Amino acid sequence: MNVAVLGAWHVHTMEYATAVQNNSRTTLSCLWDSDSKRGAEMAEKLGVPFQPDLDALLSDPSIEAVTVTTATAEHTEILKAVAKAGKHIFTEKVLALTNEEAADIAGVIRSSGIKFTISYPHKIRPTLKAAKELTESGKLGRITYARVRNVHNGSSAGWLPPHFYDPKETGGGAMMDLGAHPMYTLNWLMGEPKSIVSMFTEVTGKGVEDNAVSVIEFGGGAIGVSETGFVSGGMGYVLEVGGTEGSLMVHNDILEYSCAETEGKLVELGDLPQADPMPIDAWIDACIDGGEAPNGIDDAVALTKFMVGAYESYKTGSKYIF
Repeated sequence: MNVAVLGAWHVHTMEYATAVQNNSRTTLSCLWDSDSKRGAEMAEKLGVPFQPDLDALLSDPSIEAVTVTTATAEHTEILKAVAKAGKHIFTEKVLALTNEEAADIAGVIRSSGIKFTISYPHKIRPTLKAAKELTESGKLGRITYARVRNVHNGSSAGWLPPHFYDPKETGGGAMMDLGAHPMYTLNWLMGEPKSIVSMFTEVTGKGVEDNAVSVIEFGGGAIGVSETGFVSGGMGYVLEVGGTEGSLMVHNDILEYSCAETEGKLVELGDLPQADPMPIDAWIDACIDGGEAPNGIDDAVALTKFMVGAYESYKTGSKYIF
């Protein structure tokens, strides 16, 4: 299957493009970017042609699929154009900056019949798969609380590209970018949100939030906490889940839990499930073999809903009701 890259804007452009090149079932055909200099430089690094004409790329029948790593603000126009052209889509999170745009994209994708995947890689991790199984097993009782902390030091250490601080391109800062992982994980574990309250701050003064927390109300009184930031080093990921009969914690690729079967003692779960294929590889298989692609358009629309609520709460200084 021939795949083109749309956008050299994102920090994961090279990762996804290289995954396509390393997959024996795909060929990376070319790269397009709205910024010709940036696009040509990335295309040269990948050893593929730079295609300056998006319409020509989308009308090329030899190109069957695309990876989308443009600025988030460009997603709506580009994703709709790709779907109308009948090309399969693998896209970086988030889907769109508004619920209306997300619904618009979703309508076009559903009517096109293409395979669509949004990149939610944390869901394939053995520890998170095990956490999902434990929460659904009933061993922890009724789930009342979950906290996901996902951080790095990209802003404080200065390695994030400058355009990641442009709210017109990104739609936000740390929560919109890295905070997507806690948000989709909470949705996966806890279901539909009822309300949300956010606190965002700027530590490095780059114009967008780089330190952020959103507290989410779920059904039955359960609470979820989404923590993220670009200003923390060390332990970058922690997941906690609490229930009426037990709890679990994921950190450093270790899952510890306690419940009746452990006699209330905190023990490490040694028999973790196997990791699933990376989302981009699973998407490639679905495109070629048929079947369902992971993290489909409904999942993508759901993440946008969480993000819209998080940012509206911060902007208004009040609780946002979904």
